[in-house]
Amino acid sequence: MKIEVWSDFVCPFCYIGKRRLEQALEPFPHREDVEIVFRSFELDPNAPNETPLTIHEIIANKYGISLEEAKRANADIGRQAEAVGLTFRFDTMKPTNTFDAHRLAQYANEKGKLQDVVERLFYAYFTESKRISDRNVLLAIAEAAGLDRTEAEEVLASGRYTQEVRRDEEEAAALGVRGVPFFVLNRKYAISGAQPVEVFRRALEKVWEEEQSRPLQPLSTDQGGTCTDEGCSI
Repeated sequence: MKIEVWSDFVCPFCYIGKRRLEQALEPFPHREDVEIVFRSFELDPNAPNETPLTIHEIIANKYGISLEEAKRANADIGRQAEAVGLTFRFDTMKPTNTFDAHRLAQYANEKGKLQDVVERLFYAYFTESKRISDRNVLLAIAEAAGLDRTEAEEVLASGRYTQEVRRDEEEAAALGVRGVPFFVLNRKYAISGAQPVEVFRRALEKVWEEEQSRPLQPLSTDQGGTCTDEGCSI
């Protein structure tokens, strides 16, 4: 079984959804036969590498809500993260552009290190409050994942893997992806949002048992959070 996941490294529900999928896979008897591939998706391709605004201020501006309301909304997301064993530090997060992070992930995929790099990128942003557009941060992540630092530096400096990122984003548009995370199982079923673990479990069982090819169709779209370029639903 192949699960493709469109996500962005600054999307809180993408990290939560990733962990919920992993928890659903733990008791799945065929988990060793499941391949997970992370696809590139930029929530805001025009985001600057650095901004004086906090994540609370950015959310307040996007939703047209007060700063206190934004903080409460982020606190709610933080509690959802805690429920799956994650720690989100909204007060010190460094909102940034994720294009180079996606290029690094594409390079890692080619080298067989995708899962490790993706996890480290999420952790660096949400838990360690690192700016994941910073070249040194990305190189440290690459090296920690077992990639050659010099080669990774050449990749980031050269603009390589730009086409791969754009291809993933074009495919997302063709599939009608409006928000992330967006999961596609065996090109038969789609799950939108960070759905509950049980939703992922049912999907895994259904797709595994499925023998006939069917068009892409949603299994669930109304219970999990998603992020769009307008912000993240609560």
